[in-house]
Amino acid sequence: MLEVKGPLDESDDGVSIGEAARLTGVTAHTLRYYERAGLVVTDVDRTTGGRRLYRKLDLDWIRVCTRLRATGMSIQNIRRYAQLVSEGRGNEQERLAVLESHRDEVNSRIAQLRDDLKLIQHKIDVYKGRVDAGDADTLWAPPPS
Repeated sequence: MLEVKGPLDESDDGVSIGEAARLTGVTAHTLRYYERAGLVVTDVDRTTGGRRLYRKLDLDWIRVCTRLRATGMSIQNIRRYAQLVSEGRGNEQERLAVLESHRDEVNSRIAQLRDDLKLIQHKIDVYKGRVDAGDADTLWAPPPS
């Protein structure tokens, strides 16, 4: 997980947007969008020709954003979290509040999914029982039209 504890690695030459996309599992378009939307916590370096150079810190942060997005965090909340991180020390309580709120939302969705899964498993059990008994044709079906 990303945790910055010291100076940046000066030996990190960075990678192109195509390589960054490959390494993070998102498209080059998504990488550009993350920058435009204010989700990246550092300014992505550029070559003298203007091409993006993503450093390890950038890639690690993009992976964090991707995971937050995959768990349903809104772009607005990711942007807020990224803004707080970019501001530096002194707002850790606010960052914690953003993450705790998101965790609570994820746990709520997981609980709902578990309930949904129970229903699905019940339906599977009913079908298996009827198929095994040879009377699956007695299961509910809409009347013929």
